[in-house]
Amino acid sequence: MQYTDHTPGRTTLLEGRTCLFFSGFAYLGLHQQPAFKALLAQGVEKYGTVFPSSRAGNLRLSLYEEIEHALCTLLHLQSAAVFSSGFLASQAAVHYALTCGKPLYAPDTHPALWGLPTALPLATREEWIRQTIEQVNSHPDHTFVIITDAVNPLTSTLHPFQWLQELERKVLVVADDSHGIGILGPAGQGSIHFMPKTPPVRYLLTASLAKAYSIQGGVVAGSAADIMALKKSPLFAGSTPMMPANAHAWLHAGELIQKMRKQLQQNITHMLQIMADLPVHNPHGLPAFILPPGEALVKSLEDRDIIISSFPYPQPQSVPVNRAVISALHLREDITTLHQFLKEIV
Repeated sequence: MQYTDHTPGRTTLLEGRTCLFFSGFAYLGLHQQPAFKALLAQGVEKYGTVFPSSRAGNLRLSLYEEIEHALCTLLHLQSAAVFSSGFLASQAAVHYALTCGKPLYAPDTHPALWGLPTALPLATREEWIRQTIEQVNSHPDHTFVIITDAVNPLTSTLHPFQWLQELERKVLVVADDSHGIGILGPAGQGSIHFMPKTPPVRYLLTASLAKAYSIQGGVVAGSAADIMALKKSPLFAGSTPMMPANAHAWLHAGELIQKMRKQLQQNITHMLQIMADLPVHNPHGLPAFILPPGEALVKSLEDRDIIISSFPYPQPQSVPVNRAVISALHLREDITTLHQFLKEIV
């Protein structure tokens, strides 16, 4: 385990050395952009560091309704609710969903979506999909709630959702798109772009706003009725709202976000091309590139001043996954350097 006194960008400081940083998230690199920092400073100047009241209070900040409207528009859903973190947003979504039906958890669902003590299925996703279709179609409407991640950053996988078109009974689908929103889709709407619009299915989408947008906050979006009910829950009314400056910065950073999305896609494309001769896995063009396993690779790259992602996650007993995470901050020469060293080591 290593420590630093600086927030990483394309590089990080480690024991006096400047190392290339291919870990973490903040995929668009907004946290290092002077223009985005200026917007955050504007937000702090205008709104302070906290809105000191419940979202259910008798005095409310219109800024929250503005960002909720903008987010549900981006996601092509009817309504949205913002929270102070992605984890809290997911917990609010799943606790509400558990009042709507019996949960059908997908394999490897992130702990942020766990509600009651949860035993995840051991089946493959293909087997789980087949079983889920059979279960849903053999029971009345609204019996089940399907709970899943949209993207698995540990396998660099965008999960398939076209199978939802085979469902014949009405069902709520809760999907965490923390690693898709801001990145995937023509406008950065995320995985919802790939989810079929089919009458039996209604979606409740949850996401962290930190992974792509570099702001502490989370969102739940869905039908107007579902979001209205969710906003009556203690997890919404009883939690400290998102820092207003974060909402202000996001609402005013549209052009910068699109610029950085374009740069991220260019970096991912370059990385896919240059890594084609190595055992590197990334089937869906996501920012996380899965590298060969083993501590030796991590140490060899660290000796060459390159930090990759490798730690037990999402649980302490999880097997570390070696990943090189690309952001919009990386330069072509950074990616070339990583490739050269990987060729020497792998």
